[in-house]
Amino acid sequence: MGRRMRWTMLAGLGGALLGCQGRDERAADSPARDSAPAAALAAKVTQYTVVRLTADLGTLSERERRMIPLLIAAAAAMDTVYQQQYYRPRDSLTATLSDPSLRRYVAINYGPWDRLDGDRPFVAGVGERPPGAELYPHDLTREELERAAKSSPALLGAYTVVRRDSGGSLTAVPYHEAYAEPMRHAAARLREAAALADDAGLRRYLELRARALETDDYRASDFAWLEMKTNALDLVIGPIETYIDQLAGHKTSAEAYVLLKDKAWSTRLARYASLLPALQRGLPVPEAYKRERPGTDSDLNAYDALFYAGDANAGSKTIAINLPNDEEVQLRKGTRRLQLKNVMRAKFDRILVPISDELIADDQRSHVKFDAFFDNVMFHEVAHGLGIKQTITGTGTVRAALKEQFGALEEGKADILGLYMVTRLLAQGDLTGTTLEDHYVTFLASIFRSIRFGATEAHGRANAAQLSYFAERGAFTRDSATGRYRVDFPRMRTAVDSLGGLILRLQGDGDYDAVTQFMATRSVVPPSLHDELARLGRKGIPVDVVFEQGPAVLGLDR
Repeated sequence: MGRRMRWTMLAGLGGALLGCQGRDERAADSPARDSAPAAALAAKVTQYTVVRLTADLGTLSERERRMIPLLIAAAAAMDTVYQQQYYRPRDSLTATLSDPSLRRYVAINYGPWDRLDGDRPFVAGVGERPPGAELYPHDLTREELERAAKSSPALLGAYTVVRRDSGGSLTAVPYHEAYAEPMRHAAARLREAAALADDAGLRRYLELRARALETDDYRASDFAWLEMKTNALDLVIGPIETYIDQLAGHKTSAEAYVLLKDKAWSTRLARYASLLPALQRGLPVPEAYKRERPGTDSDLNAYDALFYAGDANAGSKTIAINLPNDEEVQLRKGTRRLQLKNVMRAKFDRILVPISDELIADDQRSHVKFDAFFDNVMFHEVAHGLGIKQTITGTGTVRAALKEQFGALEEGKADILGLYMVTRLLAQGDLTGTTLEDHYVTFLASIFRSIRFGATEAHGRANAAQLSYFAERGAFTRDSATGRYRVDFPRMRTAVDSLGGLILRLQGDGDYDAVTQFMATRSVVPPSLHDELARLGRKGIPVDVVFEQGPAVLGLDR
């Protein structure tokens, strides 16, 4: 079983373990009990501020407006799949709980483990989260899995559930069989939506994606998704990320986003993808670690989110997307980077600005700007296309070599190379309207925001590692009297290049042990920052957002 790292940062909300620690215990096996004080549970819920997912639909045709409820229905089916993948007995657990705050917090987390507190159980009688969630037998170790996979490679497939047969042997069940009913339901809704689509590219994608949900063959629909250019509506749907597989890092979990393209903002962003090859050549590593050439057919677009489901909707919410994850598709065609502008704006106004008021030095607070936040997130997504996908040691893909450590290190790479890109583009005059100081200070404030997501969230772990590295190199200072932070701009620039080079080498070498050691050493929050994070909680600054969403919110239920 993989090494699991924990650090607690509940931002002043306690974090007491309410249940026992036996990993194989399950809430469904015995009645759960409400045991936390009502005030503590209510405080946990208020870590999330409610955001209504609305957008201006006035530019859409009548047929496009009719498509949206169908796309949302397909997305909702991914919610059903994800619940089966993460914690099957959620509904039966909820039925045993009398406290409405506790029921609400179970719904936010899609189960009884607190995603903002290192997956600690917050319901009495519930043990630790199985590292493989519901994707593997709970008693399975990584060693047994890898031994069995030598004769049955499908056990490590991205779209299979691992089960034991009647004799105790491991068997791989394809997702389209394990989750047949919701997958078929989603596919049917996609075909109905395709029949309404006037945009030929969108229609073709929806038809191919419907087929993919029924077969687990996603590559053709990934290419079709990248090839559609003129669509107003967009949909990301299917088993995509591997974040919940902390046993082996192979299994994807279901999610969906229904999106409305902001064509004006997208036009503004379109030119940056063409700069990737030159930026790749300038990476601060030896040639072997940048030998691949990123695809230049990538799109960079801004959207308003209309609906989130499944993994995307659990715990902390994504504000930008870089897909597909298929390395072959990335090399041949590039990726699409999606900036979710309405959610990004809500997080900036409601969370990042209040955090900055508390933790950033008075004389640098004016550098915290939405445009810098937007650009940092945007170039984070673009930077996923930099570096290499295959190890230089001939051991296969970086993702496969680094197993469950891949997600956090890849998010760290994207953060740091995003800053590297900003630095170069500002110097070249290709990025205007902000300063390097704006980007660095906004980035530091954003680290504090992301660290609050918790130890089991890839972005949170990545940001903790960055903070540790930057502190060691004097990239910022902390005023012990005020508990506020100030960026040292020259040292920050040096640290960005140094850390970027280190991460690229770790990935290129495919050195699992070195990455495990790096994350174990770096993903630790210093006691002083625990105090500051607690202060944010006492001030009532939310950690993240939770959505009020659906056709009724969009005015489409009439």
